[in-house]
Amino acid sequence: MSAVPAWLLRHRITIEPYLGETAYGPKYGPAVAGVPALVAETVRTVRDREGREVTSTAQIIARPGLNCPAESRITLPDGRTTTAITVAEHTAPGLPVPQSTEVSCE
Repeated sequence: MSAVPAWLLRHRITIEPYLGETAYGPKYGPAVAGVPALVAETVRTVRDREGREVTSTAQIIARPGLNCPAESRITLPDGRTTTAITVAEHTAPGLPVPQSTEVSCE
C-alpha cells in the first residue's frame, strides 16, 4: 500500500536525530527542518523502550521511514521542544490502509 497522503500532513516539525550518549551528554545529528507531519497534542500513557509506563503529551504521524530514533529532539509547530519516547512503523501489507511512522513524545 502507499504512504500516508501528503495532504494529511499539515504541520511542519524539526527533528534532531539522537545519535547516542557521549561523555558530555546526549549527541544529536544535524537538525532537519520542515518535516511534514500531523501533530496531535493530547495526553496519553505509553510504554517507553524499557517497558515503563510514561506520559506522552504529543503524538506525531509522518511518512514511513522517518529518521527519528527514540530520544531524538523534536521541535513542534508551536515552538515547544520535546523528546521522542517511542517510534513505531505502521505497515499493513495487503490491506487498503496507508503506511506511516508514529512518534510518541514527552
